[in-house]
Amino acid sequence: MVGPNVSLVTPIHPLRWQQRNARKQTNGQFTILEFGAPITIGNNCWLASNVTVCGGVTIGDGCVIGAGAVVTHDMPANSLVLGVPAKAVRKITAEDNLDSFPY
Repeated sequence: MVGPNVSLVTPIHPLRWQQRNARKQTNGQFTILEFGAPITIGNNCWLASNVTVCGGVTIGDGCVIGAGAVVTHDMPANSLVLGVPAKAVRKITAEDNLDSFPY
């Protein structure tokens, strides 16, 4: 499940400006150093509103990523993930079952 305004951001750019700026190749063309890193999201995950997942990250099966989290590194399966930068704060267990709906 994916909430509104979720961003899956795969581009990777160099930190140093000397590598970020356009460079002239021997054939006369200008190029920049940029590449995409894959994002892997496991089964049965929920990414709440305004989550950002950065390139190179794997989110394990069954994770819930809280609203506004910025995921910059891998998250273990069945974790509640919160914050900026995001951290796995605890495992999701059977104790998290809703006994009744509040409406």
